Amino acid sequence: MQAQLILDAKATLGEGPAWDSKTQTLYWLDILEKRIYAGTRILAELDDFVGCLAPRKNGNLLVGKRFSFADLEPATGQVTVLASVSEPHENRFNDGKCDPAGRFLAGSMDMNEKDPTGALYSFDGNEVTRLLDGIRISNGLAWSVDHKTFYYIDTPTREVKAFDYDIASGQIANPHAVIHVPESIGWPDGMTSDTEGNLWIAMWGGAQVTKWNPGTGNLLEQIPVPALQTSSCVFGGKDMNELYITSARKGMSEVDLKKYPLSGGLFKVITNVQGMQTFEFG
Repeated sequence: MQAQLILDAKATLGEGPAWDSKTQTLYWLDILEKRIYAGTRILAELDDFVGCLAPRKNGNLLVGKRFSFADLEPATGQVTVLASVSEPHENRFNDGKCDPAGRFLAGSMDMNEKDPTGALYSFDGNEVTRLLDGIRISNGLAWSVDHKTFYYIDTPTREVKAFDYDIASGQIANPHAVIHVPESIGWPDGMTSDTEGNLWIAMWGGAQVTKWNPGTGNLLEQIPVPALQTSSCVFGGKDMNELYITSARKGMSEVDLKKYPLSGGLFKVITNVQGMQTFEFG
């Protein structure tokens, strides 16, 4: 499996890829430049950081702005705030995605990446529920094939935690670590899952995406990406076998940028598996 460049975007912080199967569109973000992309084109530039997004059943997008959940109309760029959260001034939303029932789960983080002031929230369109506290860098989210397990990454822990997931209520319980990521391959960042139950994790600082079996904790595969700060991934394409990968240039030295000049680019890998879908909001 080889990563091919789709767009040399030179994103400061490329993140949050989501696949809209209705329109066969890949949406993704440059968080720090406040941009939303649709494939290779800039769809919208917002007035504040946007950390995550998901397609909506009505054709719009749900976006996690700095401290709020908002509706974005792709055709006009109109943004309507639906709900807000109370967070420290130096925080912002980071990764987020919808659960199989259509709730949007999103986590926050300290932008200085030091203090555990972040939280994980669930938004059902009416109410915002706080699921976790004490988070440093809220990142990857994924569900098992049967939707009974929720997987979650707080990057500095170097762990993937599994929770029992109640799809009816959206509540989480019984947290336990199922994957421990060694320092030698980078920091665990964004995550997605395939229909065989494996997890695919982008490795920040590791120039790769890794594939894991959460049942055994074993590392199954390492896919090199010519971008040092590999940040997130999602499955898409007509047959859901294309892995789209975002990356970033944030925090890279001149030496690293010379070694990895495509950092900040958007990449694609054709895999031999079928990925789980991006769930819609609503």
